[in-house]
Amino acid sequence: MKVRVVCRKAYDYVRYDLKEIAFPSSLPDPPHIQNRPKLTWRDHLFILKRATRLYAASWVRDIGPDLRPHDYAKDNDDKEASDGAKSTSSAQQEEPSVFQDLAVAARGGMETLRPALQRVYMTRASAYRDALKSFIQGYQEGVQQVMEKKEESKTQTEGKAPKKST
Repeated sequence: MKVRVVCRKAYDYVRYDLKEIAFPSSLPDPPHIQNRPKLTWRDHLFILKRATRLYAASWVRDIGPDLRPHDYAKDNDDKEASDGAKSTSSAQQEEPSVFQDLAVAARGGMETLRPALQRVYMTRASAYRDALKSFIQGYQEGVQQVMEKKEESKTQTEGKAPKKST
């Protein structure tokens, strides 16, 4: 009986423990994680095709409706619903935002990024300078009005007050 137990223990050691020592398995996934289904070759090709088209289009400033028709269809439906009788034309183009300009410049490298950043900082500096000038001008006008009111009140009180002669 003891030989049978020893043989079974040796067999289990070789089958389970030695295999785990030689080829350790990774930790199991937590219970809340669900495994994704394996993709078919058709799905892989579709994803690869779409990813390469979007990557190639990312080098262009405007990704048009030919690459993202679903996004543009939603935008057009929203615009038509909000505009009512107005028709939207694709001729009207919006100016790119500062972040879009910086993103495009960043793709070009440091040579194109530096002038874009200088432009942003100069725009902010000029806006700050203009705001400061208008604040100073308004402050000076306010001080001037207060001084004029004080002078008027002094002249009125001096004119109304009787002069004492001794």
